[in-house]
Amino acid sequence: MNFERKVLIGMVHLKPLPGSYLYRGNFDEVLEHAIKEAKKLEKAGFDAVMVENFGDVPFPKTVEKTTIAAMSVIAKAIREEVSLPLGINVLRNDGIAAYSIAYAVKADFIRVNVLSGIAFTDQGIIEGIAYELAKLRKFLPSKIKVFADVHVKHAYHFGEFEDAVRDTVERGLADAVIISGKATGEPVDLKKLALARKISPVPVIVGSGTTYDNLPKLWEYADGFIVGTWIKKEGKTENDIDFKRARKLAELMENLRKLNQ
Repeated sequence: MNFERKVLIGMVHLKPLPGSYLYRGNFDEVLEHAIKEAKKLEKAGFDAVMVENFGDVPFPKTVEKTTIAAMSVIAKAIREEVSLPLGINVLRNDGIAAYSIAYAVKADFIRVNVLSGIAFTDQGIIEGIAYELAKLRKFLPSKIKVFADVHVKHAYHFGEFEDAVRDTVERGLADAVIISGKATGEPVDLKKLALARKISPVPVIVGSGTTYDNLPKLWEYADGFIVGTWIKKEGKTENDIDFKRARKLAELMENLRKLNQ
């Protein structure tokens, strides 16, 4: 996956997986729902999809083997059914699991919430995993890209944002940086996004809060947009994807590309 043109990445929020507290005992239902959501994004005109264990609350820092197994099965099925580039995000911060899944199913990128630094979260203190992930990438070389959050949402951070951007790229070796709002679905701070765009040598991605109304404002400062909440029915994160909303956003994306050629 490259950023020769700005990209629109749609989220496939998985229902609770086996081993999670809210799992209902029907894995076939979870699998079928994920495939259906991914197909909506492809038909709507999105550029990529990303699979995430969003339903597995409360999240552990690193996941159980059951989660890895379930996500691998789901990701492989989506890989076979959908032609779009595929990403993996394993909450809360299991980049090792994400890369392992991506390697096994031939996905294209992963998202890591805390690649560098320390985050104070509802899961406790989460430390960066850049070293461990770099070792795995050396052991299992691939073309899988690492997209890393800077001052990830649902967390508090010490240190300057500008320093965190540089550290994530220069010391964490991220292939792209993700800038989000304070929580799922909340808009990004435009000043922070503009600063990241100014100093980052790698692509900058908006990680939350992109909507039909604010996409034109964000366009100048980002190379990609990860969208989950706005494309859901009634714009509520917990709902299924609304194809009409997804299509509307993808059409706007295409129009903006034409206007800015």
